[in-house]
Amino acid sequence: MSVFDPGFEDLGDTIPIFPLPGVLLLPGGLLPLNIFEPRYLNMTSDALGGDRMIGMIQPRPCEDNIGDQPVYNTGCAGRIVSFEETEDGRYLITLKGIARFNINRELAPKNGCRLIEPDWSPFSHDLDDNENDIPDRDGFLKSLKKYFAINKIDANWDAIKEAPCERLVNYIAMICPFEPPEKQALLEAITVPERIKVLTTLVSMAVMSLGGENFDKQ
Repeated sequence: MSVFDPGFEDLGDTIPIFPLPGVLLLPGGLLPLNIFEPRYLNMTSDALGGDRMIGMIQPRPCEDNIGDQPVYNTGCAGRIVSFEETEDGRYLITLKGIARFNINRELAPKNGCRLIEPDWSPFSHDLDDNENDIPDRDGFLKSLKKYFAINKIDANWDAIKEAPCERLVNYIAMICPFEPPEKQALLEAITVPERIKVLTTLVSMAVMSLGGENFDKQ
């Protein structure tokens, strides 16, 4: 099933958060999730009965495992656009990224799940149609092809070559196996051009560190 995307004024005053390390959701991106932990089953049930919004966010590195782990201040809210309930009681859902948020404050938990008051205002342009392009797109795609080959990532290169800039950048940012702080840097880049710069730097540095500069000679 599909649902209508909200406008900025329709975004909620509270949302549940789902902390997952190394998982990145960006506006317009699609994130499949397998929900099985009881409190997140409750979260999903509540979301399905309401506005279907869930905030994806990364936990901060922390050596103390007592209580809820601290999270980064910035996350991205996604709306459930498809779901399936399995015979063993899990939910298989897909979130579509709607808009990023900063945490104003954390509220009392609901059904065991963390709840926050989001500040959407720094990212109101997430709902706009953006027309950008990647500087030296051919050079970026060449580096990206090396990166994918080194990491054994399959890709439809015909689709990648034709993809609009923002969709391509967000897709690459979400699927590449960057470290959590690197994924957070991509998330916190305010504009698409800023995200392009971060992504281009990360891909280029990874290719160099993994010996990709010699890839063409192999």
